[in-house]
Amino acid sequence: MHIISYKAIREYYEKHAAAKPYLTAWFKTVKKAEWESVKEMRLDFPSAEMVVDGKVVFNIKANDYRLVALVGFRTKRVYVLWLGTHAEYNKIKIKDL
Repeated sequence: MHIISYKAIREYYEKHAAAKPYLTAWFKTVKKAEWESVKEMRLDFPSAEMVVDGKVVFNIKANDYRLVALVGFRTKRVYVLWLGTHAEYNKIKIKDL
């Protein structure tokens, strides 16, 4: 899968060093993947949840962090829309991302 944008991930872990190994692992797994469906994606990320309009919520580091991405299975692209703590996630509206 092609990830857009790694820059957002890097900027986040530069400010939150504890997240770096977990976000790096997520990135490496997604980059190697060739998902064709939610079912295939869940083989790598069983807790990933398709929520609305093709947006997927990934739990990072046992749910300490959340990453919201638009996953294009046909185009093989993953657009990182939002990244933050679980507490911050509870304050956003995914449909507005």
